[in-house]
Amino acid sequence: MDFRLPDEHRMIRDAVREFCDEEIDPIAQEIENEHRYPAEIFEQLGEMDVLGVPVSEEYGGLGGDQLMYSLVCEELGRVSGSVGLSYAAHVSLATKPIENYGTEEQKERWLRPLAEGEYVGGWALTEPGSGSDASDMDTTAERDGDGWVLDGTKQFITNASVAGSVLVKAVTEPGAGYDGISTFIVDPEADDGFSVTTEWEKMGLNASPTCEIALDDVWIPEDRLLGEEGDGWEQTKETLNGGRISIASLSVGLAQGASEAAREYAREREQFGQSIARFDAIRDKLVEMERKTERARLLTHKSAWNYDQGEDVTLESSLAKLDASEAAREVAEEAVQVLGGYGYVEDFSPQRFYRDAKLMEIGEGTSEIQRLVIGRELGL
Repeated sequence: MDFRLPDEHRMIRDAVREFCDEEIDPIAQEIENEHRYPAEIFEQLGEMDVLGVPVSEEYGGLGGDQLMYSLVCEELGRVSGSVGLSYAAHVSLATKPIENYGTEEQKERWLRPLAEGEYVGGWALTEPGSGSDASDMDTTAERDGDGWVLDGTKQFITNASVAGSVLVKAVTEPGAGYDGISTFIVDPEADDGFSVTTEWEKMGLNASPTCEIALDDVWIPEDRLLGEEGDGWEQTKETLNGGRISIASLSVGLAQGASEAAREYAREREQFGQSIARFDAIRDKLVEMERKTERARLLTHKSAWNYDQGEDVTLESSLAKLDASEAAREVAEEAVQVLGGYGYVEDFSPQRFYRDAKLMEIGEGTSEIQRLVIGRELGL
């Protein structure tokens, strides 16, 4: 592939970068300390038409592709992992599946407001007992007249407490395994029985709400079934291919932000009469940080580009997600080390990048699961 970005992609990237530097970076630590979802930031992102970057213009999106969306995730992650995480969950998990599998009526009713930035969305797959085996679910959907009744609990659901719609995975045919799972569109405001029971206090990313939700006899009409009954797991696998690229992109952004912070500090900080960047021990760290960040970026961009060509990117997206998430954690840790005592205090960003980066090795499939997927794809 040609790694030179098209003009339109660079234009969007640069516009988002400027917005991040001017509007998000100054409040990034503040919203973490306050554990506050920055609704005003997402309103502005909606006004910039980037909440629907990879969605067709026909349904209110920007009409971009996965690579363009990847670039936006990267820029957001460079200044705030929380904003980047909520954005990625909104686009790749809550929005794109409706475009990919929804009816025309569902796209008009549910996709358009997501793409146009009227509100953000959520995606509810994981359950308290499922762990890495996401197909092991107890949430059920039973037919009831001209609709369905949903019952169950979902865990670690990004954006659930601020979402205007949530895509919920549920078992519609017990005993059928993967073929018995379906997807439903739930309205948190209007559907009785939907509740957010916990909003978790986390190690990092606390400006992005992570919730447990309860579904207690939630009745929804027939037209809330997304795609065909029993298609839920195939939809999930396809969605996670894009989701892994999202997390890889966000990880690249976190690594970039940590690397930039370390370089800036190392150039300005003087010891023994010279900038500490001139000492071999520090310079070598900065070089390694750049190498890991750029390697992760290339893997991620390649995966996004091939995704846009319609190729199966199961292997590539897993490679990108595994490499970028580990790079983000390693680079952020070294950034803390470069800053020394200052790296451990909240006045400087590396401590935030370090805490945020750890989730990248867990969410959207742990590093252990990525190795399993990669091994299978290699026939091992």
